[in-house]
Amino acid sequence: MRVAVVDVGTNSTRLLVADVNEGGIEELDRRSNVTRLGEGVDASGQLGEKPIERVLAVLEEYRGAIDELDIDAVTGVLTSAVRDDSNGRQFTDLVNQRFGLNAHTIDGDTEARLTFLGATAQRDAGGPEPVLVVDIGGGSTEMVVGAGGQVDFHVSTQAGVVRQSERHVHTDPPAHDELEQLAADVRAVFESATPAAATTAARAAIAVAGTATSCAAIGLELDPYDPARVEGHVLELGQLELLLARLAAMTTSERRQVTGLHPDRAPTIVAGVVILIEALRRFGLDAVTVSERDILWGAALERARSPGA
Repeated sequence: MRVAVVDVGTNSTRLLVADVNEGGIEELDRRSNVTRLGEGVDASGQLGEKPIERVLAVLEEYRGAIDELDIDAVTGVLTSAVRDDSNGRQFTDLVNQRFGLNAHTIDGDTEARLTFLGATAQRDAGGPEPVLVVDIGGGSTEMVVGAGGQVDFHVSTQAGVVRQSERHVHTDPPAHDELEQLAADVRAVFESATPAAATTAARAAIAVAGTATSCAAIGLELDPYDPARVEGHVLELGQLELLLARLAAMTTSERRQVTGLHPDRAPTIVAGVVILIEALRRFGLDAVTVSERDILWGAALERARSPGA
């Protein structure tokens, strides 16, 4: 079954077109644009006009790409920025009316489940060791623990690269006390959301989405970006701490020049690395495997399993 999935997130808007069958997923087209839909949402409680225009422009491009292929099913997922704001329903209706994406806003639990499904889709489904999947977005971070293809614990937390950047980073480069406050905020969010039993269960970690793939690409000095090399790349906690110190010492314009980092992610990557570090610390893990397989894969698999939906 050929499926197109559009993911409208707080920080980026993405497209996956893939053939899904019993053997797995074969990607035909994959695109990502930083659109910052969640810009200002944490303070205002609603989506802004300019962020909406940025997303609509990208969706116009994606709809054209979808129409060029022989698609069996199209689906869309809208996450933290849309479910958190007062005009999210109107935005979802607009997206569906204009682009026919069958898009729907998903709650944090569904986001976590789909992310785990995608991240573990081509790993050993019967593996006995519990694994932590971390999905750092613009407005939320999903953390899921499971084994043998089954989810044992999952939570969606109000910690994201856009949300925490807007709350805490007001100088360029960020001041030391701003970084400490950002880390303390994330740490408190994670501690309140994750019981001790869940944090001691995981034996390994997988990180998906832009922060993790950017950290891998920076470490590998990729130019251009190569998803095949990013997939499966291991980041040690110590490497992430050194990377944080390096990026936090730079201005935004200097970070835009870092090999492996997309310029559009320069304003929020510092918060992203802080969040990833705090997630690993909370679960007592000293390394993480980076994966390109995330909620896009999970949504594609679920759509293919429900062809009549």
